[in-house]
Amino acid sequence: MSGRGVLVTGASRGIGRAIAAAFAGQGDRVAVHHRDSADEAHSLLGALPGQGHAVVQGDLADPEDVRRMAGAAAEALGRIDVLVNNAGVFLHHPVTELTYEEWQAAWRRTLDVNLVGAANVIWCALKHMPAGGRIVNVSSRGAFRGEPDSPAYGASKAGLNALGQSLAVALAPHGIAVATVAPGFVETDMTNEHLKAPRGDAIRAQSPFGRVARPEEIAAAVLYLASPAAEWASGAVLDLNGASYLR
Repeated sequence: MSGRGVLVTGASRGIGRAIAAAFAGQGDRVAVHHRDSADEAHSLLGALPGQGHAVVQGDLADPEDVRRMAGAAAEALGRIDVLVNNAGVFLHHPVTELTYEEWQAAWRRTLDVNLVGAANVIWCALKHMPAGGRIVNVSSRGAFRGEPDSPAYGASKAGLNALGQSLAVALAPHGIAVATVAPGFVETDMTNEHLKAPRGDAIRAQSPFGRVARPEEIAAAVLYLASPAAEWASGAVLDLNGASYLR
C-alpha cells in the first residue's frame, strides 16, 4: 500500500477535518473517525484525494468501542503509522452554578473522552503501529491559562499534555515519537457563533495578529510533527495561539 495509514479521531469537522485532508493531500491513507456524525464523515471521505481511506465510528468514552474502532481502522489501512488524537468535548460547567450531580457528570464525561479516551486510543493503536510511528495529541492553550467556566476541559488537556510527555519517553525505545499541539481559538463551524460581534471582536483581539487560527494552520503543524523529520520533537508541546497566551 502506498502512503502511511493515519487514524484521525474527531475528523468529521473542524480541526480534525482539516488534519485528515492535509494527510490525504500528501498521499497518506486516512481513517476518518466520528462518534455520531456519519453524514459529515462520509462527505469528507468522498472529498479526500487518493485511495484507501475509510470511515470508522466509536464513542471514545466506551473502552470497548475504542478497541473495536482502532481495530477497524487498522484493518482498513493495513496498519496505523500515525495516530492523531483530536476528538474532544467542551462542556460549560461553572462550579458555582451546578448541582453536585451535574458537576460530577460534566467531569466524568469530559475526562472519559478527552483524557481516558485518548489514552485508550493510544493503547489500542499501538497494537497496529510499527517502528517509526507517530502520535500527535491535540491539546489546548486552556491547559495553561485555565478554563474558568469549563474547568474539566482545561484539566483534561493538561492531563493530555502530561500523557504525551510520559509516552514520549516510554515509546522512544520502540521508535515511536509522541508530540502535542496546543491551539488557541480556531475558526470552525463549532466556534462561529462565538466569533460573531461583539464577543468575536474581543476574541480576535486576544492575539496581536487580530485574528484567530484557521484549521489548516493547525493541520500544518500536525503534519510536521507526524513527519519522519520530526522525531527530535518527541515530547514537545507546541503552542499555536498567535501569541495570545505566552508561557
